[in-house]
Amino acid sequence: MAGGLLALLDDIAAIAKVAAASLDDVAAQAAKAGSKAAGIVIDDAAVTPRYVVGFAADRELPIVGKIAWGSLKNKILFLLPGALALNYFAPWIITPLLMAGGVFLCFEGYEKVRDMLSPAPKHETPAGGQPADAKALEDARVAGAIRTDLILSAEIMAITLASVAQSSFWTQAAVLAAVGIGITAIVYGAVALIVKADDMGVAMARRGGAVGAAGIGIVRAMPHLLKTLSIVGMLAMLWVGGGIILHGSAGLGFAGPEHAIEAAAATLAEFAPAGKGLAQWLVGAALAGVFGLAVGFLAEKAVHAGQALRSA
Repeated sequence: MAGGLLALLDDIAAIAKVAAASLDDVAAQAAKAGSKAAGIVIDDAAVTPRYVVGFAADRELPIVGKIAWGSLKNKILFLLPGALALNYFAPWIITPLLMAGGVFLCFEGYEKVRDMLSPAPKHETPAGGQPADAKALEDARVAGAIRTDLILSAEIMAITLASVAQSSFWTQAAVLAAVGIGITAIVYGAVALIVKADDMGVAMARRGGAVGAAGIGIVRAMPHLLKTLSIVGMLAMLWVGGGIILHGSAGLGFAGPEHAIEAAAATLAEFAPAGKGLAQWLVGAALAGVFGLAVGFLAEKAVHAGQALRSA
């Protein structure tokens, strides 16, 4: 009896060791995959705050929470099973789908650039200072943020899946889930800190002294930071969207445009030997953004042409 119990305990210990090793492996692979997607994560964090700008302070965190929940559902409920299924049944379709998402990002980015250069007349607001349809505006902003997040999240999950392509199905699923949850927490935690930094600055300013001076500095800096992040987020749509299309085209056998941009970036980076790597990245991102702007322009024309045909 005792011998049987000891054997059972040995089996349980062996299973626990295997499980622990598997968890360590998943954690290591998730960290590695997450680092490869760092560029998209930064873009995601830069894009999101602009959807919150302009709302009352008491609505900022609820809006961030709604977008974060939508992002988590994008990754876990839709993209994770979708990526695994497509990777198993039709891996060839993943790249074209990502490229279609890239076109959508370019389209949205182009519209933001167009609106910034030629802003539409502002609508009248009631005496309270809030638009009459503030709830509808909030819902529209949240929906737009979640749509944009879907494309960025798809790129993150695709990069993650590619990094564990040789692992077992369950390891792939576990790594995708870990990366999806972890990146969502990091991105929207950072966004929440950004949009509430002014409130923290006000609280610090009330304490006086050096802390109060720092708080006043934060309050004064935040409008400029938010405006900068809004512009960076707009540009990120273009360079990420353009980059997705260029990289996808190269994967489908049309590598000329991507190679041309890489060559141009490498050539121009030679003029900045002290920061060659950073200069090469900046030039490559700028050229991908210009390409994305052109794609967005063409996409908008195609959308308008389709609308004209439907209404004819």
